[in-house]
Amino acid sequence: MTREGAVEENQTTGKSENISGKEKEADFSGRLHFTEEDRAMPELDRYIRKAEQAADKAEAARERIPKKKKLTRERLYDEAKSKGKTKLRFKEVEKPMSEVEKTNPVSRPASLAGRMITGKAHGKIHEVEKENSGVEAGHSIERTGERALSKSSGMAKTALRNHRLKPYREAAKAERALHKANVNFQYHKALSENPSLSSNPLSRFLQKQKIKHNYTKDVKNAGKAAGKTGQAADAATKKTAQAGEKGARFIARHWKGALLVLAIGLLILVLAGGISSCTNMVIGGLGAVTATSYPSEEQDMKEVEAAYTAMEQDLQYELDNYESLNPGYDEYRFDLDGIHHDPHELAAYLSAYFGGAYTPASAQGQLQTVFELQYELTETETEEIRYRTETRMDTWTDEDGNTHTDTYEVEVPYTYYIMTVTLKNHGLFHVAEETLTAEQLELYQAYRDTSGNMPLLFGGGSFDTSPSTDLSGVEFVNGTRPGNQEIIDLAKAQVGNVGGQPYWSWYGFDSRVEWCACFVSWCINQAGYSEPRFAACASQGVPWFKEHGQWAAGNYTDVAPGDVIFFDWDGGGSDHVGLVIGTDGTNVYTVEGNSGDACKIKSYPLNSQYIHGYGLMNW
Repeated sequence: MTREGAVEENQTTGKSENISGKEKEADFSGRLHFTEEDRAMPELDRYIRKAEQAADKAEAARERIPKKKKLTRERLYDEAKSKGKTKLRFKEVEKPMSEVEKTNPVSRPASLAGRMITGKAHGKIHEVEKENSGVEAGHSIERTGERALSKSSGMAKTALRNHRLKPYREAAKAERALHKANVNFQYHKALSENPSLSSNPLSRFLQKQKIKHNYTKDVKNAGKAAGKTGQAADAATKKTAQAGEKGARFIARHWKGALLVLAIGLLILVLAGGISSCTNMVIGGLGAVTATSYPSEEQDMKEVEAAYTAMEQDLQYELDNYESLNPGYDEYRFDLDGIHHDPHELAAYLSAYFGGAYTPASAQGQLQTVFELQYELTETETEEIRYRTETRMDTWTDEDGNTHTDTYEVEVPYTYYIMTVTLKNHGLFHVAEETLTAEQLELYQAYRDTSGNMPLLFGGGSFDTSPSTDLSGVEFVNGTRPGNQEIIDLAKAQVGNVGGQPYWSWYGFDSRVEWCACFVSWCINQAGYSEPRFAACASQGVPWFKEHGQWAAGNYTDVAPGDVIFFDWDGGGSDHVGLVIGTDGTNVYTVEGNSGDACKIKSYPLNSQYIHGYGLMNW
C-alpha cells in the first residue's frame, strides 16, 4: 500500500502497477511528468531539459518566499485504543504577500488638516515674499526642500517594500518561465505527433496560441480538482492536436483571409509592444530610484551617525591626551592617520548590511564592529639601553693627613622607555569588503553612488544653482568683534571651483563627498589653524563649537569676517556651512563650498529662518 493506493509489484521484472484506481496526488509545482516515450524522442529532448530546469528554478524561488508557523490539527487513529485523537502541531507555510505589504500606520501620509495648515503657512509667506527678495529666495528653497524631503521619504518606504516583496516577484517570474517552458514542450510534442500542423507558419502560430490557452485552462482546472495536474499537460496536448487539425484544414481553405487576420494581429502586437516598452522604461527608472534610496527613518540615521562620530571623538581625545593618560615613558612617538569617515558611506554600509531599515538600537553592536575594523590602533613599547654622563667624586687622604677630592665623569647605562602609537584608518570600503556578501556589496555601492537619494541628509551643501552674489556697492558694517580678513580673501579666491577638489581629498577622502564642511576646514587650515576640522555639519561641526563655548544662535548679529555660519534647510538640523564675509546691517554675506557643487558668494537676511547658528572664531 502506498500514498497512491494499492500497488501490485512484479518481483521478476520489478515493474509495479496501481490496482486501486486511486489517482496520484496533485502536483501544484507545475512540474511536468514525462513518459518514457517522451524521453525516447530525440526531437523533444531539448524541451524536456528546459522544462525540468525551469521547474527546478521555480521550486528554488518558491523556497525563498518567507515562511511562518501555522497551528494545524491532525486527526490520528489509535489502533490500540480503537479511537481517534487530535494532535496539534505547527506547520511551516508560506507567508501571504498581503502580510508582508502591511505598512506602519504612523508612516502614512500627513492628514488633510496637516496639509491645509502647511498650505496656509506657505500662503502667508507668499503674501510678503515679493517685498523681500531674500524671503522669496528662502521660501523657494523651503518649498524645494519640503518636496525633496517628502519624495525621499516616500522613495525610502517604497524601496523597503520592494525589498520585502522581492522573493514573491522572483517566484512569479520563475513560474512564468516554467509555464513558457511547459507550453513549448507541449507545442513541439503536438508537432511531432501531428506533422500536418507544421504545414505553414500561420497554422503553427495559431496552434501554439491554442496550446497555451488550453494548457493554462487545464492546469487551473486540475488545481481546482486537487489531483489532476499531472494529467493536465496530456489533456492539453490531445485537445489542441484535434483542434489544430481542424484549424489547419480551415486555413488551407481560407488562406487569404487568414493572412489578413495575421497581418492585423501583428500590427496590434507591434503597437502594444511599443507602448509596453515605454511604460517599462518609466517604471524601471522609478524602480531604480526607489531601490537606491535609504530605507531607514532620517532621525534614526542621524542618531546613528552621531553615535559613530562620538566614538571617533573619544578616540581623538585619547590620542590628543595620550601622554597624560599613559605616563611613565621617556619618549612618545606617533604615526597617526586622520580620524574621519563619510556619513553617507556609513549609512550605505548599514543599509546594505541590514538589508533594510536600521535604528540606533539595532545598529549599536555593528557600529562597534565597524569601528574596530576601520581604525587599527597599535601601541608598541620598546626599551633601549642608553648612556648618560655622570660626574663623580673620589675623596682621599695623603700621607700628611690632607684630604683631597678628585672629580671625574663616567658613562652610566640606563633603560630608555619608548611608546610608539600607530593609528591606521582603513576606511569604510575596507570594512564593506571584509564583512558584506557579494549581493550586499552591490547594494552598498548603489547607495554610495546615489547618496541614498538624500544628499543633504548629513549636511551636504545647497541645491542653489544660482550664480554668486555681486558684492559691488555693498557697504559692510563693522561689529565689535575682530575678524580675520586673511581667511576671507583666501576663501573668496576659491570662488568658481566646481566639484570640491582639492578640499575633500585634502581632508582624506578617496572620492567626492558632500564637501561644504571640507571646504571650510581647508580654508581654516590654510590660514594656519589646526582646528576646527570637520567633514559633517550636524554631527561634527556644530558640536565642536558648542563644546568650546563658541556657539551663537541664528538670530545673532555681531558676526565677524571668518566666523562659520551653519544652515538648516528643513528643520532637521544643520545641512550646510560656509564662512561669513560680513554684514551690511540687513543681510549677511558668505562664501560657501558645495553650493550647487561650486564655491560661491551668497547672501541671506540676518533674520533668515534658514540660519541655524554661528561658530564664533576667536582669531
